[in-house]
Amino acid sequence: MKKAFHAVLSVIAVLLTMPSILSAAVVADKVVAVVGSEVVFKSELDSRELMARMQYPELKGDNSLRRTILDNIIDQKIILTKAKIDSVSIDENAVTSMAADRFRQLSGRFTSKEDMERRLGRSVDAIRRDLADELRGQQMIETLKRKKFSSVTIGYGEVMAFYRSNQASMPDLPEEVSVSQILKFPGVNSASKADALKKIQEIQKKQESGFLSFEELARRFSMDPGSAPLGGDLGFVQRGELVKPFEDAVYALKDGQVSGIVETRYGYHIIQRLGREGSSIHVRHILVAFERSGSDEGEAAAFLDAIRSKVLSGKVDFAMMAKNYSDDPVSASLGGQVLASGTSGKYLDPSMLRPQLRDIVNALRTPGDISRPTKIIPPKGDPFFGIFRLNDRIMPHVLDPEKDYPLLEQLALDRKKQELFDAWVKGLHKEVYIRRSDL
Repeated sequence: MKKAFHAVLSVIAVLLTMPSILSAAVVADKVVAVVGSEVVFKSELDSRELMARMQYPELKGDNSLRRTILDNIIDQKIILTKAKIDSVSIDENAVTSMAADRFRQLSGRFTSKEDMERRLGRSVDAIRRDLADELRGQQMIETLKRKKFSSVTIGYGEVMAFYRSNQASMPDLPEEVSVSQILKFPGVNSASKADALKKIQEIQKKQESGFLSFEELARRFSMDPGSAPLGGDLGFVQRGELVKPFEDAVYALKDGQVSGIVETRYGYHIIQRLGREGSSIHVRHILVAFERSGSDEGEAAAFLDAIRSKVLSGKVDFAMMAKNYSDDPVSASLGGQVLASGTSGKYLDPSMLRPQLRDIVNALRTPGDISRPTKIIPPKGDPFFGIFRLNDRIMPHVLDPEKDYPLLEQLALDRKKQELFDAWVKGLHKEVYIRRSDL
């Protein structure tokens, strides 16, 4: 039952978060449903089904998926209508930031801006708008849901009744670890800096001449593998998401302006600010990265090894060293604490880490253990060195109603809210004209 419960939630999440932009590339040839004054086209249903099956292979044999998707599109339109009537407000800055993240993820599937526009049948600007509209709708639904059911509570008796009903299918909780880190990028020698500076100055002259557009220069010369194929486009960013010299330069520009040469630990940049929405800024850049020598790497490793020795001897505190010396601004502000991706949770599933980091963490057996300095090679970007401290380790186990009561309580509360939400949506169906075509 537990697996079925999660499967239903997963499908609902897919349907409510599936971007509709692919439907724009297909001619709408048939109306499959009418919801009030709005219609649902076959092209939208086709693209959502295709994306669902691409992302979730286990749905391949699900013959009812198409009907489920249509039902959820109808529900979504009904709920959005209700949200607009109730004047639900959302955080536009959050929508902008999420849309930028979603665009970066989506753009990674294409070889270039032109490839994206050709395959999706939309301009990049239109794709950005579609993503923002889709996410805005999701946020309105979630905000309405929280507003309507935020006061719902659950008692101990209800939680335990939920546990007894689902005891046989309670999940096996995976191993979890709490880890802190201190990261250092190798230094750069003067010869490497001089070489990079010469290259960026040559690019700057080309940009100032106007012979090639900023976008074309980024494609040809930028050494940022993530943004170069997109003409240097980094999407919308907010304060705290970029290294400080880059951030300071971006926020000092006006829309359309191009910066001078900006130095960060990654290399030299030329930056163009494209626009602003709320506190988010749309930016692109050209990067000439520093070449780092083996001797520079040795200095970074030795520096971290000295910190490790002092912490283990009790002379200094790991958290304080992370705040003062780590090159990762996010974890440094938390005393080195590594958070689970996209959450504020302090515990990670080690199986979800990249193989190199997983091996390092698995070798730390006792809380307080600190790894030796290790060169980390990320999928993108420059290598760096790190030391990692094990704060705590929780071994795999079946959910225990006493030890894991907070998690059990949340599962039971989520189930209760979902049942109330489903009943509420069912009631809304009686207030709106709905017509479905045969599939």
